Parts: sequence; structure tokens; C-alpha cells
Amino acid sequence: MTVRAEPRAPGGRAGTIFSPAYRVTTLGILILMTIIAFEALAVATALPTAARSLHGLASYGWAFTGFLVTSVVGMVVSGMYSDLHGARRPLLAGLLLFVAGLLVGSAANTMLVLVAARFVQGLAVGLLITAMYVVMGEVYDDLLRPRIFAALAGAWVIPGLVGPMLAGWITEQLSWRWVFGGLSPFVALGGLLILPSLRQLRGSVTTGRIDHRRVGYALLTAVGVAGVANLGEHLDLLGAAGAAVGLVAMLAGLRRLLPAGTARFASGVPAAIAFRGVLAGVFVGMEVIVPLTLTVQLHYSPTMAGTPLMLSALSWAAASTIQSRLPHPNRARLVALGLVLMAVGGVGMALVALRTVPGAVAFALWPFAGFGAGFAITSASVVMLECTTDAQRGSDSAALQLADSSVSAISAAFAGAFVALAAHGRIGYGTGFAVVFVAMAGLAAVAIGRASRLTGAAVRRPADGAPVSPAVPGVTGTGPATGADRPLSRSVECSWPGSVSS
Repeated sequence: MTVRAEPRAPGGRAGTIFSPAYRVTTLGILILMTIIAFEALAVATALPTAARSLHGLASYGWAFTGFLVTSVVGMVVSGMYSDLHGARRPLLAGLLLFVAGLLVGSAANTMLVLVAARFVQGLAVGLLITAMYVVMGEVYDDLLRPRIFAALAGAWVIPGLVGPMLAGWITEQLSWRWVFGGLSPFVALGGLLILPSLRQLRGSVTTGRIDHRRVGYALLTAVGVAGVANLGEHLDLLGAAGAAVGLVAMLAGLRRLLPAGTARFASGVPAAIAFRGVLAGVFVGMEVIVPLTLTVQLHYSPTMAGTPLMLSALSWAAASTIQSRLPHPNRARLVALGLVLMAVGGVGMALVALRTVPGAVAFALWPFAGFGAGFAITSASVVMLECTTDAQRGSDSAALQLADSSVSAISAAFAGAFVALAAHGRIGYGTGFAVVFVAMAGLAAVAIGRASRLTGAAVRRPADGAPVSPAVPGVTGTGPATGADRPLSRSVECSWPGSVSS
């Protein structure tokens, strides 16, 4: 039995994410993530006004669907390119496209142009998110990765608290165009701060080339996700048929893009990616109807109905910070704890929806779901970076984001369908909301039994005892990695501080 020694910062010095070796990179990543969070929340606030101003309400949904579709493609392309040539160019391309999308959006004179700008923004965010995960895996010491994830969780707090309110004020007092254009200088600032750190990243590691079939699978997945997400908007026979076709397309694409064994929570990277999807899906499926529950069932004001979301954002950041300070965290147990807390939050909200308990319970129990997400989602992400390899970090980071987006889309569509059923008078609102909360809590409870899969696995070896070199998905040509239509199993030796491996 061997116990992994506690890692230390470069040069053998214990450090923090703001130590000289990491400070510039940390500031650049945090600024970029904060801007991405502001963009997601502020633009959503300003878009209704923009659509009315441009006489394009009929195309309003495409502003979100287009963003979602191109972000999925951006994730996959960024992951493949990072595995081949490093994360530098995906980061630079993402920054330029993000700024371009914001500027085009601010100058849009038709809804078509605004939707096109959203397509560009989605592609940029997909490129940036995956590339930032690669940077975190390459630049930060093992001990510091939980802390940078905690800082990322904190980067969403301020946008969550003030983003919608600030965007609303800017839209009313100035113009919705300032919401788009006003963000671009901050994106540029984040890019300038992160540029010096790009020299620390590895360059090209193979003479292979991107497998364009995987780009096709990404498009298939993206279209499928859009079809599933549309269910809540069109709860009729045509909408159900579209969602069914979308689900088939999405699963077909994911089957080619996710590591083999993800669906069965195979130990190591597949389990981490699977849990990231389940955790995000459970949380999003419940969160989207928390304000509705309080406004429709209990007639709370919009401000009061949004307060539990603010509290959960704070509890998420707090839990993420706590896990980063634990000396020898057991990631499997943290994920299991997170699932329990999320289930508690879901059951509590179901009782609120049924008016079995007072509405004040929502303010006390929904933050439990935030605590759970902070412990579990952060831990799953840390495990993925611990278990992956340099040759697969980009593809695995993209797969993590794909699982997150895809399962979240399914759970949000599930919740939307029950909201639509209630809106059409087929079921009561309380019943519909309670079904969603209980279903998500039940999914969390079932997933607890799989948490042990996050403890890693032995390296697969052929008969002669030599280690197997795993293939890099999406790479074709000569070099240290070969391409495959489907990724090989990613059962690899992985451990972290405090874990024990045989």
C-alpha cells in the first residue's frame, strides 16, 4: 500500500493561488470567469428589452438556443486542440471571439444580427471554459487545484448578487447596448492578465490533426440538446416528438464524445465526468423552479422569491472554500455528502410547494443544496484533473463541460414540462413543482451509491505487464497518440492527498 505524499508548490515551496508563481494566472482566470458569469446573468436580463427594441420577439428563443449550440461545439474543439497543441490558441481565439460577440451585439440593428452575436459568444465561452480547465490542470500544483475551484465558485457570487440588478439599471437608464459593450473592456483586461501565463503552458505534443468527425458529433449533440431544451416551451405532440428526436441525437453524440464507461460510472475520469453531469442536472432541475414555487404558490415578491437563490450562491461558495481548506479530503465522501445535502434541499422545497410547511423553510433549506453543490461539484472537477493525463486533459475537460450542459438541459426540460402542464391546468402547480423536486432528490439519493467509484482504479495492462498508453480521442495521424471513433476506456491510476492506492 502506498500513500501519496502531500504535493507542494513549484520549487518545493508551499504556496497559495496568489503566490508569485500563480498570481497573474489566478487574476486572469478569475476576471474571465467573473465576466462570463456577468455575461450570462446580465445579458439574460437585457435580452427581453433588446428583442422588443429590435422587433424580434419571435426570435427571442434563438438568442439562448444559439448560444447553447455553439458553446457545445466550442467545448469539443477546444478540448481536441488543447490535447494536440496546448491551450494557448483556444484561449486567445475565445477571448477575441468573446469581445467580438459583445461588440457586434451592442451594435446590432436587427434581431438577426443580435442572434448571430449570441452564436459567436457561445462559441467563445465554450472555447474559454475548456481551455481554462486545461490551464488549471497544467499550471496549478495538485494541492492548489481545490483552491482555484473555490475561487471560481466565489467569482459567481458577486455577479449573482448584483448582475441582474445592475444590468436592469443600465438597460433602463442608458441602453441595453451598454450591457453588451460595457463588458468588452473587462474581457480584454482578463485576457491581458492571463497572457503572460501562456508561456508556462506546453506547446504542440503531436503531429496529429483534429478529427473532424468529432466536430460532427459535437454538432449532433448540440442540436440534440437544443431539441430537448425546447420541450418546456412547446408541450404538445410536435414538441414531444422534437424532444425525443433531440434526446436520441444528444445521446448518440455523447456516446462518441464522452470516455467509455461514463454511463456506468467507471472508476476514475468516467465517474468524475458522470457525477459532474448528475450533480449539475440535479441542482439546475430544482433551481429553475425555486422562484416559481415561491411566487406562484406563496405569492412572494420577485425579490423575496430570488433570495433563496442568493443564499444558495453564498453557501455554494462557502462549501467550496471549506473543501479547499481540508488537509486530506476524501473526495468520494464529499460527493456523497453533497448529494445528501442536495436531496435535503429538494425534499424541503417539495414540502414548501405542497404547502405542508411554511414558505420560510425555503430560506433555511434551499441553501443546503448550495452547500451540497459546493462540496460535490468542486470535488468531481478536482478528481477529473487528478485522474487525467497531459495527453487527455483537454478532451476530458471538454467531456466534463458536455456532461454538465447536457444533463442540465434534460433536467431543465423535465422541470419545464411540469411547469407547462400546470400552466395548462392539467395538474396543480404545487403537485407539478413537488414532482420535480422529489424526482431530482431521488436521483441524488440513487447516485450516492456510486460515489465510491471516484476512488480511482488500477492501470489496464496487457499480458506482458507493460502499461497501456491510452489514445487521445479526436486525434488522427502520427505521433504519441492515435485516433479512434470512440474513446478507449479511461481506467487510470489516480489519487490525491490523503487517498490510498494499492
